[in-house]
Amino acid sequence: MKPVFKRVLLKLSGESLQENKKGGISSKALISISKEIKEIWELGCEIGIVVGGGNIYRGSERDKEVIEPVTADYMGMLATVINGLALQNSLEKLGLDTRVQSSFEMRQFCEPYIRRRAIRHLEKGRIVIFVGGTGNPYFTTDTAAALKAVEIKAEVVLKATKVDGVYSADPFKYPDAKRYDKLSYLEIIQNQLKIMDAAAISMCMENKIPIIVFNLFKKNNLKKIILGKGIKTIISEKGGLNEE
Repeated sequence: MKPVFKRVLLKLSGESLQENKKGGISSKALISISKEIKEIWELGCEIGIVVGGGNIYRGSERDKEVIEPVTADYMGMLATVINGLALQNSLEKLGLDTRVQSSFEMRQFCEPYIRRRAIRHLEKGRIVIFVGGTGNPYFTTDTAAALKAVEIKAEVVLKATKVDGVYSADPFKYPDAKRYDKLSYLEIIQNQLKIMDAAAISMCMENKIPIIVFNLFKKNNLKKIILGKGIKTIISEKGGLNEE
């Protein structure tokens, strides 16, 4: 079985590492995600990962009277480092070689982000976990994922979610919501479909990097996506919003 993509950028939310919306880091979730990642590594994929920090601290839900927005975003960036180190340990317990690279200096814990070094790690079969977002406030980890995908020349951004793709409405609230097989970048932006922020979508559009939205929590689903199978929504130049 040959993968459709050789080098991928996997975007994980911080919430994917928690259990039952309780926050923190769930060992069960870490093990499950790590096994999914190992499956595509065994196919020969070169894997970069951007991880969020929402399971520890969500800047968007901050009390602005206590913590100002810039400080809150800094705290969120630090949360991604905690998640990245946890994911690194979980992957290495499965025998995978990994590196964590931070967008800001934290030499005691991880490498500084250096583009050429990151690419060299990928070429050697190491999984590179990018933490710290873009290193700047007011930018989401979705934007960081799009940026890293461009920098490392990833062929696709894999946006891991808890649903099978992009829907016309929240499928948990509206059982008759329609799932789209494909959408264009412009359809996502114009219809304000909240999959990734506009900056991330625009960056992928400008660099012609497709985005695949899929359910991370179905066993073997990531492997199916890499093999060109599985249920998903593909976001690219070609649209599909008005198709029946």
